[in-house]
Amino acid sequence: MNESDPLDAPLPIPQVLASLPIFFDLAGKRAVLAVSGDGLWKAELLHATGAEIDLYCAAPGKELKSLTKRFSRLHLASRAWTPADLKGASLAIGVFGTEAEAEAFYEAAHAAGVPVNCADQPAFCDFQIGAIIDRSPLVIGISTHGAAPALARAIRGRLDAFLPQGIRHWAAAAAVWRPRLKAIDLSARLRQRFWDLFAQKALDTGDRLPQEDDFAMLVQAAEAGTTHATGSVTLVGAGPGDPELITLKALRALHMADVVLYDDLIAPGVIDMARREATKIPVGKRGYKPSCRQDDIIALLVTLAREGKRVVRLKGGDPSIFGRANEELAALRAADIPVEIVPGVTAALGAAASLQISLTERDLSRRVQFITAHARDGKLPDDIDWASVCDPRASTVVYMGVRTLEALSRRLLAQGIDPATPALLVERATWPDEHRVYGTIASLHAKVAVISPDGPCLVMIGAIFAQPHVSAESSDVSDADMLHT
Repeated sequence: MNESDPLDAPLPIPQVLASLPIFFDLAGKRAVLAVSGDGLWKAELLHATGAEIDLYCAAPGKELKSLTKRFSRLHLASRAWTPADLKGASLAIGVFGTEAEAEAFYEAAHAAGVPVNCADQPAFCDFQIGAIIDRSPLVIGISTHGAAPALARAIRGRLDAFLPQGIRHWAAAAAVWRPRLKAIDLSARLRQRFWDLFAQKALDTGDRLPQEDDFAMLVQAAEAGTTHATGSVTLVGAGPGDPELITLKALRALHMADVVLYDDLIAPGVIDMARREATKIPVGKRGYKPSCRQDDIIALLVTLAREGKRVVRLKGGDPSIFGRANEELAALRAADIPVEIVPGVTAALGAAASLQISLTERDLSRRVQFITAHARDGKLPDDIDWASVCDPRASTVVYMGVRTLEALSRRLLAQGIDPATPALLVERATWPDEHRVYGTIASLHAKVAVISPDGPCLVMIGAIFAQPHVSAESSDVSDADMLHT
């Protein structure tokens, strides 16, 4: 870049607070809204504050008129505003099409001693409204001082997704509990600990209503000096690989975790979403390789939760699909430890999305079924419903089926499945290096043996998985490829 290029110079970043964020209580107070453009959303916003609104518009449209019928505190005058209209107002907002109109309104409001905002006219504003997240009584305002409203809206979207809707009830509970806490003989230090614990619990469990027992428990925890009111475990589905497929609820759990126990096949990008201070412990179980024992994982979950830790057990796909969740749930319930499941996108659905197919296409598939081809002893289970897998109108997804694929194919052929039934192996579904092997139930195992996959794999069987119905990629191994090997 040329040295004289202005883009090469340091950007001017203000060294002072660009604006002071102030939350203005307008309930029961008079606000003036003058409109010559589209002021619909401003009217809705002011009405939400509880203000009494005098709306002045010379030519109100149908939508604005209908708004006055819905909002009892919105009083429409079908005329232009006058300086006299601003007297006694607590706040004034103008929505105008020209700078001249905004300037006149701004000067009249100043003459009346009323703070004023003219939408999209920063030179004629005493204050900015900014982007708002409403979880009343919790309200968050975001401002870029008019420099980048789109950035403020994008940040609002991120924060809005992170905050549970139910956190508004915890904010309301705080108003009720504050005087009750003051009536208890606690030191200032213990009261502060109470509110620290309250904030943690509100963010942890904001999706449920606060209960009377919560107050007592938080007081007890504050007096005991524990870090958290209680330990807990959340079984979180990490999805099949792509970090962007985890749910908002899973993301919130990771952001609040003290400890994360994660499977061996979890994508690094998902683990990185946990808060930086969290302890991250690998507890992966890999077939035929050194692995953590399930009993050891369960014991660790119980121990950490009893220490007051917020523990996330991060599982690939969905915890309830071949994730041994029942064993962990039973142990945690027996230990009286609060536990929650956050579902995830299971590998079968991730693979279907990547393949761009519908698992239930009407003409080809009446039923979708998930099975495992891996019993406790590592062999092919004997109790599979072979007739259902052989059904030509079924789509079957086989988990943990690479090692037993040859035995599975032989058994299905012996049970009468059409040897030409399409079969597909997907390795690392939704990962950047996803790999697919196409074939039939008679040929697939031989093709898979050639590549010896070591990533997480699914075997998919049924008419819907015929190669013409899938999105082929250069890395895929097809029957044609095998003819040239």
